[in-house]
Amino acid sequence: MVLIADSGSTKADWVLMPEDGDNMYVNTRGFNPVVHPHDLLHNEVQKLSKDLIPNRKVTEVHYYGAGCWDFRRKKVIYDCISNAWPSARIEVMHDLLGAARATCGDDPGISCILGTGSNTCLYDGKDVTDNVTNLGFMLGDEGSGSHLGKAFLRAYFYRELDDDLNDAFETYTTADKMTVINNVYESDMPNTYLAGFTRFMGEHQQHPLIQKIVFTSFAEFLDRHVRKYRGHLELPVHFIGSIAFHFKDILLAALHERDLTAGRFVHKPIEALADYHSGK
Repeated sequence: MVLIADSGSTKADWVLMPEDGDNMYVNTRGFNPVVHPHDLLHNEVQKLSKDLIPNRKVTEVHYYGAGCWDFRRKKVIYDCISNAWPSARIEVMHDLLGAARATCGDDPGISCILGTGSNTCLYDGKDVTDNVTNLGFMLGDEGSGSHLGKAFLRAYFYRELDDDLNDAFETYTTADKMTVINNVYESDMPNTYLAGFTRFMGEHQQHPLIQKIVFTSFAEFLDRHVRKYRGHLELPVHFIGSIAFHFKDILLAALHERDLTAGRFVHKPIEALADYHSGK
């Protein structure tokens, strides 16, 4: 029985693929070994193995995760999964490879992640061949939920919102300056906290200021990442993640302005990864 995981910093999707019968899909909290404590993933995996899929023999685990870019961080994931399913063959991979497999399949392309964080890669149909450096939410993550959240909060606290949008936001949240600062500088998951403000932005994305903030962030993402790849004007540019999915129209406008070819927009790649690993 094969278990596949696609984990971002906020949410994780899992699919259990039995040899016969229908696939079973499960959702848990997400995990990023760069910013989250080890116990967070350990607790989620233990709950998964004991409560959600008990008494099932897992023989293979394919885990695609945010922040899994080197041996040390991959080992954090590997150890947690191995404790839950010690006899399983475990493969821990960067979520970029998962994004490429889910969007490109066996064809060349540029695959992008726009969720809580952001990342991109150039894919030749088999392997990731290039990756513009991702500097994380403090220095980079252009186009991501955390990047949008920061830009919106700056506009709010710098008094750049018009009265209607300002009043709507203050009705939406009770967060004041110190609440925001404490959550950004002292919490375990500041990137997730910042990305949470995109819910309000999504509900008001027809507002000109929201559109300007989102378009500017997407433009920076495309200019600093996608346009650095060889062949970017010829290859399709694919996207996965909630930010790309919910702000698709604005993203399409930014792509069109740069003569980039829009590819697939996939909200959650877990079904495509299940097809990939089943050989469909």
